[in-house]
Amino acid sequence: MMDDLFKTEPRAPLAEALRPKTLDEVIGQQHLLGEGKPLRLAFQAGKPHSMILWGPPGVGKTTLARLTANAFDAEFIALSAVFAGVKDIRAAMEQAQQNLDRLGKHTLLFVDEIHRFNKSQQDALLPFVESGLVTFIGATTENPSFEVNSALLSRAQVYVLKSLTEDEMRQLLVKAQKEALPHLKFEDAAADTLIGYADGDARRFLNLLEQADNAASSAGIRKIDAKFVENAMTLNARRFDKGGDNFYDQISALHKSVRGSNPDGALYWFCRMIDGGADPRYLARRIVRMAWEDIGLADPRALTMANDAAATYERLGSPEGELALGQAVIYLAIAAKSNAGYNAFNQAMAFVKRDKSREVPVHLRNAPTKLMKELGYGHEYRYAHDEPHAYAAGESYLPDGMAEPGWYQPVPRGLESKIADKLAFLRSLDDDARKG
Repeated sequence: MMDDLFKTEPRAPLAEALRPKTLDEVIGQQHLLGEGKPLRLAFQAGKPHSMILWGPPGVGKTTLARLTANAFDAEFIALSAVFAGVKDIRAAMEQAQQNLDRLGKHTLLFVDEIHRFNKSQQDALLPFVESGLVTFIGATTENPSFEVNSALLSRAQVYVLKSLTEDEMRQLLVKAQKEALPHLKFEDAAADTLIGYADGDARRFLNLLEQADNAASSAGIRKIDAKFVENAMTLNARRFDKGGDNFYDQISALHKSVRGSNPDGALYWFCRMIDGGADPRYLARRIVRMAWEDIGLADPRALTMANDAAATYERLGSPEGELALGQAVIYLAIAAKSNAGYNAFNQAMAFVKRDKSREVPVHLRNAPTKLMKELGYGHEYRYAHDEPHAYAAGESYLPDGMAEPGWYQPVPRGLESKIADKLAFLRSLDDDARKG
């Protein structure tokens, strides 16, 4: 009894203390929870269904799962796919059966990070979802179409959750101040800084507010300004998943900004990825690829610029070498664009893969031995340097019987416009030679 007098309950983290207890308390996700929207209607229908909640961290996936269990008076079992195995799934199913037999209650099984389950683990779950023993809710930050078995995916409705907007983050700040931090005031600039670093992640934002509260308490202040936030708090890099959808979405945005000749957009996405912790060497490889795929021969200097920037990064490292990569991105964005070489290569590769193996024409073969010469190898080959314009007009360089495919079609931009003029001139020489 005496021991109880000295026991103190640990204070719940702010994110847990402010976890919504009803659907109406949820901030954000109004595209799913607003009146007449899918999840709101599902709650109102009175019958739970299996679902997968797909979205970035800190947007309410676990909260919605708990609210679903409460709304339908179901027992709640939570598993983390990081730690749980097939044995844990079976134990959860046994508990679900006991809930039904002894309590007459249905069970909602929540699996956090469902994308971490392998095929056998997902298969172990499937029969119990099919039988209706449990209502399954999976949470994932990865695209479920790639990470979740099609059989399980077909039995669950996928709902896409979004990062909180700046306005929604401000609503969360008002709620936090009202319910837990009434003693703290935040200047607008300080709030803006914290909202920026939270990056749409409500849990991260509440953790930052809690950190600000602790720092302010230590400093003996009640009003927090931007300078205090920058100096007294640990602000880590923004959310960035180096292997997930967020990563590939951003590299896609960078590539498309370059292709779209928008230097500011390209630089923004490049800096976002650098700020988020992307490997500059990976970005360097992608930048070189962009130069070949989207600029090509319209501006060969872009290829040199991309390679030189990659080499500069290898020599200087971070952060100095990142400047070279950033300037390469700008140059690629403003360079003349052509995918003519890219298209020609792909068409030629596709043709060769499906075509038969054609022989090299005799006149194009080398003849290093007497026998080869007697067989006609190299016979009537015309040495282009000895011809007018250094061009053997009318000559064929393709296998016998193969028509000119015309894969390479230069665009009327940059250097390729001049290449097009030259090719047109050479074709006219071919026409004259064949007429003669």
